Amino acid sequence: MGQIALELFKKIKSGDRVALSRAITLIESQQASHIDEANALLDACMTVQSSAMRIAVTGAPGVGKSSLIESLSAHILAEDHKLAVLAIDPSSRISGGSILGDKTRMQALSNHPNAFVRPSPTGKQTGGVAERTREAVLLCESAGFDTVIVETVGVGQSETEVRTMVDLVILLLSPGGGDEVQGIKRGILEGADLVFVNKADGDLMKQAQETRSHYIQALRLLRTENNIPPVMLGSALEGSGVSKLWKMINQAFTQLCETEMLGKLRSTQNISWFEHRIRQEFVEALMEHPDISGNFEKFKVQIASQNMSVRSALSAMHEILEHVISNK
Repeated sequence: MGQIALELFKKIKSGDRVALSRAITLIESQQASHIDEANALLDACMTVQSSAMRIAVTGAPGVGKSSLIESLSAHILAEDHKLAVLAIDPSSRISGGSILGDKTRMQALSNHPNAFVRPSPTGKQTGGVAERTREAVLLCESAGFDTVIVETVGVGQSETEVRTMVDLVILLLSPGGGDEVQGIKRGILEGADLVFVNKADGDLMKQAQETRSHYIQALRLLRTENNIPPVMLGSALEGSGVSKLWKMINQAFTQLCETEMLGKLRSTQNISWFEHRIRQEFVEALMEHPDISGNFEKFKVQIASQNMSVRSALSAMHEILEHVISNK
């Protein structure tokens, strides 16, 4: 293990939050000189035994994910848990930049001695999470955090990626009409463990009750009878329903532990992540080969000028790929 990784690992295990931030920055780095240190650090963290609860909070932008996490954190921290929040901010596809505003929104939580808030940009990663979110979870657990919450970017077809890195997924909804069901992709409904209709207060209470009914009906169509998640009403702003939500999260996690499903779930998730990353990194490595990258650019020009079909270009690229592999 390199000196940087060794030093960080020792400090992380002692609960040093500054070192934890540095460690997450290290694993997010794309510099070649940091890769070996990051790998060594993660291998060391794998030796730390942890039974931390991993929770994802997902929902459309503006639904109140950050507000719910803050409200939920009050109950978590009141029970002397150590809480880490990994907030994923969307990166611009144009500039690559990210606002990273969750730490500002969760200012009180950021300053709590038993809490850690880390915003990360999605970068090129799809699925509502950042490319290194899984590794960041591992680092947080090695630092002694027994509850880790991942706040995703927002609901979409690829938002189901978070399902492969946490134990429980909470789907957060806003009050709305029946058409709102169409706005939520099937995948995230199929993967949710708990559904929480937020902003169920004041003039929105009736709408919230209707939304709850609509989603209960939708879930009955999508899920088997013994696999329909609870659909709850509450208000993150007023704190109503949040205590009950935390209780149900605990019950669901306890059931996972008692039925020995937790270990199987995480093993499956690790394999899934390995398969995902191996495909991604192999493609990136192949695209660096001059024969592939050169022809790729050439075919793009021909497709754009309508001198070549996409199907023909794919067939040609396949032949080039076979040639490159056979000559290795």
